[in-house]
Amino acid sequence: MTATYIYDAVRTPFGRAGGALAGVRPDDLAATVMRGIVERSALDPARIGDVIFGDANQAGEDNRNVARFGALLAGFPTSVTGVTVNRLCASSVEAVIQGARAIESGDAEVILAGGVESMSRAPYVVEKSGKPWPAVGNQTLWNTAIGWRMVNPALATHWTISNGQAAEQTAREWGITRDAQDAFTVRSHQRAADAWAAGHYDAEIVQVPGAELARDEGIREGSSVAKLAALKPLFAVDGTVTAANSSGINDGASAVLLAGEGVLEGVPLARVAGRAAHGVDPDAFPTAPIEAANRALARAGKTWADVDLVELNEAFASQALACLAGWPDLDPAKLNVHGGALAIGHPLGASGGRIIGHAAHELRRRGGGVAVVAICIGVGQGLALVLEA
Repeated sequence: MTATYIYDAVRTPFGRAGGALAGVRPDDLAATVMRGIVERSALDPARIGDVIFGDANQAGEDNRNVARFGALLAGFPTSVTGVTVNRLCASSVEAVIQGARAIESGDAEVILAGGVESMSRAPYVVEKSGKPWPAVGNQTLWNTAIGWRMVNPALATHWTISNGQAAEQTAREWGITRDAQDAFTVRSHQRAADAWAAGHYDAEIVQVPGAELARDEGIREGSSVAKLAALKPLFAVDGTVTAANSSGINDGASAVLLAGEGVLEGVPLARVAGRAAHGVDPDAFPTAPIEAANRALARAGKTWADVDLVELNEAFASQALACLAGWPDLDPAKLNVHGGALAIGHPLGASGGRIIGHAAHELRRRGGGVAVVAICIGVGQGLALVLEA
C-alpha cells in the first residue's frame, strides 16, 4: 500500500464575520488557495487526480459542489474532477483522509484536499412546502451560518441543546471554571499574535487578491482575564461560556497537497501516519476528539509519549480544556503552540485544513517529529489524524 505524504499546505488569513473577506464569494476563496498551492509547488494541475474540498454550509454561493467550481475558477483543466464533502467542522480533515485513502489504494497519485467556508455570506433560507402552493401564513427564516436548522422532530425529542449549551454542559461535567476558560482564551490570542510576529505562519499563507490581511483578523493580543471577566455568559444565566471563550464566526479557505513518496518534486512536509473517527452523544461532542486521537495514535503505532505537538481546533475553551484533561499523558505546553481557533477563527469547512497544514509546517520547522491533529464535530463526532516527519 502506498503511503500518503503532505507536500505543501496553504490557507488564507481567516477573516471575522463581516470583515475583510466578507465580500469574497466562497468559491473564489476556494479558488485562491487551489491556485496558490499549485503555483508555488510548480505543479501542472492536470496531474491532480481529484480535488476534494470540505464545506459545512453549501446553502448559498457554495452550493452544487464548490470543489468543482473552485477548480474551474482556479483555471484547472476541465479534466480535473472535484467533490465536496461535509463532516461539519471536520470537513477538510475528512477531505484529507479521503484523499489519503485514494492515494493509498492506488486510485490517484496526486490529490488536492482542503476546505472553505464563508460564514459571513451564508444565506437565510425558508422551508419549502410539500404542496404546490404554500399555505397562507408566516414562514420561519433559518440562518445557515451556524447551528442546527430544520431538525427532524424525531431527533429534536432527544437532542435539543445547541453547541454552546453543550460547551456549558462540558464545563460543568469536567469542573472547568470561568477563569480557566478565560485564561486559556488569553493564551490562545497571545500565542497566535506572537507566532504571526515571529513569522511562524508565513510559510502557509496565500492572500486573497483585493482583501489582503496582515494576519488573522480575530486575534486580540491585548486580551486579559480581567477584561474577559466583564463579558456576560451567552448560553446560561449562571454559565461560564461567553463570546470570547467561544470560537468566532469566520471566513477562509485552506488547501493540502497530497501525493505518494517521490511522486512530486521536493521533500514532503510530513506523512499521514494514522487516523480515526469517534462518535458520542450529540451533546457530548466537545470531548469526542479524546478517543478519536487515542485511536489514531494506536493505528499509527504511536503513544502520547511520542507526540511533539497537538493541533486541536478550539471550538470553545471548555472543549479544549476537557480534551486536555482527557489526555493526561500530554504536556499542555504542546497543545496549540501558536494559538488556536479562539484567536485565529473557525470557518467551519476550512478549519481542518488549517490545523493539518500548520502541524505539517511546524514539523518541518522543527526538523521532524510526530503531531496529532484533532477536531470536534457538532452532532457528536470527533476526527483525528497523526502526522510524522
